[in-house]
Amino acid sequence: MEAFLISITTVAVAEIGDRTQLLALVLAARYRRPLPIIAGILCATLANHAAAAIVGIWFGSLLKPRVLEVIVGASMIAMALWTLKPDKLDESTSAAGARGAFLATLTSFFIAEIGDKTQIATLALAAAYPNLLAVVAGTTTGMLLANVPVVILGKAFADRLPLQAIRYVAAALFLVLGVLFLGRALWR
Repeated sequence: MEAFLISITTVAVAEIGDRTQLLALVLAARYRRPLPIIAGILCATLANHAAAAIVGIWFGSLLKPRVLEVIVGASMIAMALWTLKPDKLDESTSAAGARGAFLATLTSFFIAEIGDKTQIATLALAAAYPNLLAVVAGTTTGMLLANVPVVILGKAFADRLPLQAIRYVAAALFLVLGVLFLGRALWR
């Protein structure tokens, strides 16, 4: 349960203001079809985060628990610093032609998530918590919690969010998690 709850919280907070959230806003404005967009986000996130979690579990199995906790702790602190840098949506990840809202969302979200902080967080969480289902379910739920309101409420919702304050909260969350993992490694 801990893996699931930490995964939800980490990704939901980290996703606020992320490029994939901006992408969700662009797709919602372009297609104005929330259900196919949400389905595309769900499928792309499941595929992307499952792959990241599998790599994370494999990576975690190669390391001793203390070394793994130091690596995860350091990566969470790096994520805290990365979160402070606002994301911008690249034109290369914008929705593709007339293939429909679902396909455009599926492909653009999957590509936008490659190397994104939420994918790297998923990899680190899976290395720390080898319960693949809990981590992927948690990170996917966190992604949906952050993106579904944007898709449904669109620009009016996004314009009212204090993104800088949310980035600071997300960075603080990553920092706390990093310190907790480093602390567990030192007192193991």
